[in-house]
Order: sequence, then C-alpha cells, then structure tokens
Amino acid sequence: MRKLKYSKIRNSRKLQRERRHRRVRNKVTGTAQRPRLVVFRSLKNMEGQLVDDVNGLTLLGASTRSPSVREQEVTGDEQAGVARARAAGKLLAERARKEGIEVVVFDRGGYKYHGRVQAFAEGAREGGLEF
Repeated sequence: MRKLKYSKIRNSRKLQRERRHRRVRNKVTGTAQRPRLVVFRSLKNMEGQLVDDVNGLTLLGASTRSPSVREQEVTGDEQAGVARARAAGKLLAERARKEGIEVVVFDRGGYKYHGRVQAFAEGAREGGLEF
C-alpha cells in the first residue's frame, strides 16, 4: 500500500488520537495488583475500565450511561457532562475498592487531561483510588 503524505485520512482526529494512545501505551502497563485505568470519551458519554494487561482481562468498568450516574442531579457551576464524568469516576472507584483494588495506573487514552477526562480522574481519586 502506498503512503499518502497529505491525505485527510492520515491527519484525521481519530487517527491522531490513536497514535497518541499508542505512544502512551508503550509506557503504561497494567497488572493484577496495579491495573490500568483507561478512559474513553465519546461526544456524549465517558467510560472507564480497569484492565489487567498481563492476563488480558478487563476487571471492571463504569460509564456515564449507568443508571446510578444518570439519576444524579447536576449541582453547582459544573456542566452536566463534567459532573456525570466525575460521578462515573467515583462509581468506578467504589467498585474497585470492593474488589480490593486501591492503586491504578491512569491511561488518558490519547485525550488531553482536561474537561471530562480530568473530572473522571478526579472522581476516581475522590472515590479512593491512588494514581
């Protein structure tokens, strides 16, 4: 296959994010004792998973689509998406602590550590996870 230097496909946002994520993944690895907390951000929702890369397992996950997160009312100056991302992070941390996981490695998934991604991480910290 021929390389295209100035293709729109080559420079698409999705491909750029995937490249950034691959660079991060070369340095960040999750184990059973210290799993990788990976986040995925779509236009409307946020998802987080704890992954054991050594065994290739997803240990648990949480999303803004969860009924317990959807029920929460938005209070304060925070936007709805940011507030739900923070709540999903707390939910993930609570589930992880029930499973005996307290320390994780954060994988921002090629996204900037800003906005909903940052709120998810802060919610997980508030819930008791260390990273």
